[in-house]
Amino acid sequence: MKLTWLDIRGVDAEIKPAIVEEAVHQRVSAVVADEPGELVDLPPTVRKVLLPRGPLPEDLGPADVVIVDPQRHGDPAVLAARHPGVEFGPFVEIVDAPTLEVACEAARTQRWSVLWFRDPTKIPLEIVLAAAASATGSIITVVEDVEEAEIVFGVLEHGSDGVLLQPEKVGDATALVAASAGGSPDLDLIELEVVRTAHVGMGERACVDTCTYFGEDEGILVGSHSKGMILCVSETHPLPYMPTRPFRVNAGAIHSYTVSHQGRTNYLSELKAGSKVLAVDTKGRTRVVTVGRVKIESRPLISIDAISASGQQVNLILQDDWHVRVLGPGGVVLNSTELKPGDRLLGYLPAEDRHVGYPIKEFCLEK
Repeated sequence: MKLTWLDIRGVDAEIKPAIVEEAVHQRVSAVVADEPGELVDLPPTVRKVLLPRGPLPEDLGPADVVIVDPQRHGDPAVLAARHPGVEFGPFVEIVDAPTLEVACEAARTQRWSVLWFRDPTKIPLEIVLAAAASATGSIITVVEDVEEAEIVFGVLEHGSDGVLLQPEKVGDATALVAASAGGSPDLDLIELEVVRTAHVGMGERACVDTCTYFGEDEGILVGSHSKGMILCVSETHPLPYMPTRPFRVNAGAIHSYTVSHQGRTNYLSELKAGSKVLAVDTKGRTRVVTVGRVKIESRPLISIDAISASGQQVNLILQDDWHVRVLGPGGVVLNSTELKPGDRLLGYLPAEDRHVGYPIKEFCLEK
C-alpha cells in the first residue's frame, strides 16, 4: 500500500476537526501540520509530520518527521543531529532543470523527500523515480486531488512511494486511502459444467476494447445474471482469418453483467471509453483496466447454460461464432460453438444481488 499524507495546513478551521477524525479512522499514513501543537492529540497509529511555513520552531513537539526547506531551515542531516529521534527530509519545488536535479539528489540520498512539481506533466516525476530506483528512502509527491494521486501512484508502473494531499472536504481522506490500496482483490474462480447450448437468433453483442494488452490466460467475467459469470477470453490466441487483437474481449450480449472495480458490476451496454473493468486470469488474479472503446453490433447469438457443483445455474449469451471463446480449467481455450454438455468452464459466483451495480443483500430472482 502507498503512503498517504494528509496536509491539514490551511484547512478551514470549521471542518478541520472532522477531517482529522476521518484521517485517524481511515488510518492515513501521516498527518502534516505547520504547528507542533496540532500534532499533540494524534494517536500513535498516525505518523506526525511537521512542515513549517515559517521558521523552524525550537521545540518540535511530538513530530516524528520534519520536512524543511534546506535553504531556509538548514541541512536535514545537521538538523537530525541536533534532534535525535526525529527524522528530517527536504521539501523541493521543481520548476526547471536545476531544481529537478536537486529533487533527484534528494530522492537518492534522503530518508524522506517531499516533492512539489509545479508543471502539469509527470515526466519530471518519471525522471526522479528512475534516478532513485535503487534508493531506500521514500518519495512523497504533492497532489491536487485524489484523481491525481491515482495517476502518481502508477507513474513508471512503480509510482511515487506516497502522496501529500490537502483535503477540501470530509471524504477526501477516505477516497485517498482507497486509492492508495491500489490493485484489486483476487477472486475465487470455480469450475462450471456445461448443461446445454442453444442458438437463440439475432441480437446485439459487445466487443470490449481496452487500453491494455491481456495475457493469454486473461479475460473478463460476463454473465446474464449477477450471481453467475463465465470467464471470456481475450483475443490473444491466433485465428486463421484475422490478426489477434490482444486488447479485446468479444464479451457477449449487451444485457450481460461484467465486473468492474470496487466490487461493482456494469451492463456491457453501459461501458464506454474511460470505463473500468476487471481483467481476470485463470488463477483468479485481477487488475483494473480502462476501456478504450465498446463495439456493439448485431450478430447471431448462442446461449450457454452451465451449473456449479453447488447447483448454482449460470447463463452466458455470446456471439454465435467459432472464433468467440471462453476459458476452462488450466487455461484451456474453448470455442463457444463447439461447447457440449459435460465441458468444464471457469466461472465466478458473486454472493450478493445487485442494485444499479452495487452489491446489496435483498431478495432478487433472476431467470
